[in-house]
Amino acid sequence: MNVHEFAELSAGHAVAALSPEDEQAYQDALAAHPEWRGIVEADAETAAALAEGAAPVSPPLGARSALLRAIAVEPAGAAPGVEPLGAVDATSRQPADAEATVAMDAVASVPAEVSEVDEPGEDAEAAEPAGPAEPAPRTEPVSPPTEVVQAVQRRNWSRGVFALVASIALLVGIGWGTGAIADLWRTPTAVTALEQIAAAPDAAAAQTDFGGGTATVHWSPSVGKVVLVAEGLPTLPSDRTFELWYVRGDAPISAGTFAADGTAATAELAGTMEPGDTIAVTVEPAGGAPGGAPTTDPLFAIPTA
Repeated sequence: MNVHEFAELSAGHAVAALSPEDEQAYQDALAAHPEWRGIVEADAETAAALAEGAAPVSPPLGARSALLRAIAVEPAGAAPGVEPLGAVDATSRQPADAEATVAMDAVASVPAEVSEVDEPGEDAEAAEPAGPAEPAPRTEPVSPPTEVVQAVQRRNWSRGVFALVASIALLVGIGWGTGAIADLWRTPTAVTALEQIAAAPDAAAAQTDFGGGTATVHWSPSVGKVVLVAEGLPTLPSDRTFELWYVRGDAPISAGTFAADGTAATAELAGTMEPGDTIAVTVEPAGGAPGGAPTTDPLFAIPTA
């Protein structure tokens, strides 16, 4: 997997949109290339910043009561012999007439939502008007249960993802093309650092040739970053990696590992370069040189003084 493919997976991971297979590929690639963690951090910061734009929404206070009422009503298609919640055992009653008891039970088992209402007749019209209706008792608001709170939290997370997608759609709407959006997501941090160095007034560079290839170090004291651009690198087996070094006097100081995209690479050095440092690259076991010291001769070394 090259850095561009990893950047696509990192963008999907930032919004939890990867399939299980892609998530595993993402984790494997990150473990094999820790120098790509800067891409992950940039994507996570972008997703978090966009998600913060959505305000949380609380559920209605009556949500819990509505749920309990819905649960208490026996479904129309309930299996025979299954009593609704709160049903009373028939043996606890003392009816005077068994047939009347059966009839009353049948009426009681009909849900309120599907009960028929008799049309008012002449008797109803002739009836004396009833007294003023008693006001309904007031009920105190009921706080939502844990299940409802969790549902709202999931909805807030979804709202954040929606905000991310909406922001991308807005960029397209104001004139950005989809290619520009893709480049924004996929641009490695080393390339971004190289652009910052090139724009700095104190940008500097040093170059050397090696075994059919060319390597150039770019740096800027005001930006505080150092980037190596190399072409013609050898192809390494899966258990080996390139490692960067600041050679300060006689002491090599690790500046991180990197992988090549084919035979080319653009890698940002970790740590801080000091005036007079030499930048070197060696081939080391996957994960970096054990013990923090080079185990092979440098492929090349570039003096910066």
